[in-house]
Formats: sequence, C-alpha cells, structure tokens
Amino acid sequence: MTKPGTATVSIPLSVPEIRGNAWKYVKDCLDTGWVSSVGEYVNRFERMLTESIGAHAAVATSNGTSALHIALLVAGVEPGDEVLVSTLTFIAPVNAIRYANAWPVLIDAEPEYWQIDPQKLSGFLHHNCERREGVLLNKKSGRRVKAILPVHLLGHPVDLDLILALAREFNLAVIEDATECLGAKYRGRNIGSGDLACFSFNGNKIVTTGGGGAIATSNPEWAARAKYLTTQAKDDPIEFVHGAVGYNYRLTNLQAALGCAQLELLPEYIEKKRVIAARYEDALRDLPGITPMPHAAWAESTFWLYTVLIDENQFGLTSRVTLKELEAAGIQARPLWQPMHRSPVHSDCEAYRCEVADWIHARALSLPCSVGLSEADQDYVIESLRNLTARAHR
Repeated sequence: MTKPGTATVSIPLSVPEIRGNAWKYVKDCLDTGWVSSVGEYVNRFERMLTESIGAHAAVATSNGTSALHIALLVAGVEPGDEVLVSTLTFIAPVNAIRYANAWPVLIDAEPEYWQIDPQKLSGFLHHNCERREGVLLNKKSGRRVKAILPVHLLGHPVDLDLILALAREFNLAVIEDATECLGAKYRGRNIGSGDLACFSFNGNKIVTTGGGGAIATSNPEWAARAKYLTTQAKDDPIEFVHGAVGYNYRLTNLQAALGCAQLELLPEYIEKKRVIAARYEDALRDLPGITPMPHAAWAESTFWLYTVLIDENQFGLTSRVTLKELEAAGIQARPLWQPMHRSPVHSDCEAYRCEVADWIHARALSLPCSVGLSEADQDYVIESLRNLTARAHR
C-alpha cells in the first residue's frame, strides 16, 4: 500500500514542533556564551513551568529519569526500601527506583483507562503489608514500603484520589511520574501541582528541550534539596566543599532556552493534540476491532501518544502485524512498552496481580500524532487502517 501520488512516504509517530521564539532564544545563548548549566534561561524555564502547572517550585534536570531519581531521594526513599510502581510503563521509573538502591513492587493497570489500578494498590497495601513498630513492611520481603510512584500514561491522568488517600492512611510518599502528562488535568487540578511530580522534555514529548526534565513540588524544603542534589551538592561552591553525594543532573541554559520557547506554545500544542485525538476517535469509532484511546470524564488528557487497542478477531490482524503493514505503507506506529513484570532486567521484582497489563500490551498500538501532523497525513493513516481490515476480511 502506498500513498497515492507518492513513491515513498514517511509519517513519523511523534516529532518536535520547533517554532515561535526557539531560534531567537537559542541564538541569544550562543551570542552571549551562556550555553552550559547556569544562565537566565534555566531560571526562566523553571519559573514558567512552575506557573504553568501551579506548583511551588520546579527544578530543571538533565532528563526525566534523573528527575525521578532525585525525587525518590528527596521523598526519603532509602536503600532497601520498596516503592509501589506501575508495571505498564516505560522502564525509566523502575530503573530510577533501582538507582536509589530500592526495590520496585509492580502493580497492574486497570482496564478502562490503562493507568495503575488503585484498587489493586489498595489490595496490596491492606493484605500484603503490615505495620510493625510504626513501620509499614511487606509481609513477603520484610522490607519497608516507603512510596507510591504512579505513572500518568500517554497524556491521561491516573485516578489519584484513592492513591492519595492510601498514601495518607499508610504514611507513604507519592511521587507522580508525569513525564507524559504535561498540561493535563485531574478533576480540575493540574498534573504536577501536588507534593512531588516529575516531567520529561525528550524530543517526542509535547514540548521539548532536546533532552531534559524537571521536578515539581509544593514542598519548599524538597525543592531546595532537589536543587542541591542536582548541582553536585555544593556546600561551598568557591572552595568546592560537598556535604553529600550529589549528581550532575542540571539542564543546560541552551536547552532551557528552547524549553522557554516551547512552553510559550504549550496551550496551542495541547489544543492541536486534542483535535488530532478527536479526528481519530470520530473516524475509528465504527471500525470493527479498534478501540479508540479512552478518556475519563474526570480527566483532561493531552493525548500525548494517540493509542488504540486492536482486537485480532474483529480487525483481522494482530497489533504487531498491523504495525508492520503500516510501516510498509510509510507510517510509523509503535507498541506500548513491555510491562515491567516481563522485563528480564527486573525479573527479581515482586509483581502484584499483573494480568491486565499483558492484555493491553498485546493489543495496543500508538499512531502518528505529532503536533504538526497534517489532516491529509492523518486521513492517510485512517484510510490505511480501513484498507488493512478490509483486505484481512476478504
């Protein structure tokens, strides 16, 4: 299958939209020589992010994974602790838990919106844990359970209310992985405006700094600690005295300049993502075997990666065969990440009732949804899916 009138086609999954003041701000860094990890654009980027999400403070980092690592440390996660985390996620948050020398406990997704399942989280805490001398312990491992790390997937928020209630009941920290969810809202509240949240500005995110990430928090002490740890824990920057093991996790001024230009356009980018999602939903709703990306009434999703479920029996092809057929037609699609309880590198981690994540993973396919996706290219993706199922049922 080829696009009419073209020899080759390339419709990418999700690529940056670089415009606005990007060239102006980056050129300013180059002209002035402020290109490294200090500079006014870093400060401006942190202020803009704080204002955008309504947090007390934001600390820019070198990437989303480093933000997660530091967030775990400032929340008090110590070596040997356990952190309850989504199994259906990119590997970064689970790796970050290991960076802190802690142990992930993998919790299943719920089937309706594909986010971490608050009911299973509750089941684990109430039935698999116990308090001894004021400390919450995993009955099986004997380790202290210290935090919950819910991952907001694909631009759609996790249903947080029960999770926050469980955190209060069991005295646990909540570290939100909001790396895919900048600009989304949960029951009218901005994602990232809570106690502790982490963002990513990788090239495929809704706004980008090339790489980059950030920690957002409503706790001034945590913000100060995060900045301290991300800048090599300098107690005396003149004499190079360091009071802790710190990290070189700061965002560069050059990257922050691009980020400032991107944040100026965030509302426009979110609106475009929602228009793309609505067009897909309208076009695919009646196509047998495809479940459009869900969105809850209590959520304002950004639809970061527009993802559908493909039922082989009705559609006629598996999600992976569909992926290959789309690729042959010049369309880049992508499955979701291997669930973490299936990951060879995390096979020694405890997993709690992880059945739904496997079901979603087998069927999910993300479709092209760049901010700059044209209607013509989106129509071609839709037409290609219709042609594939028609051919499969001949």
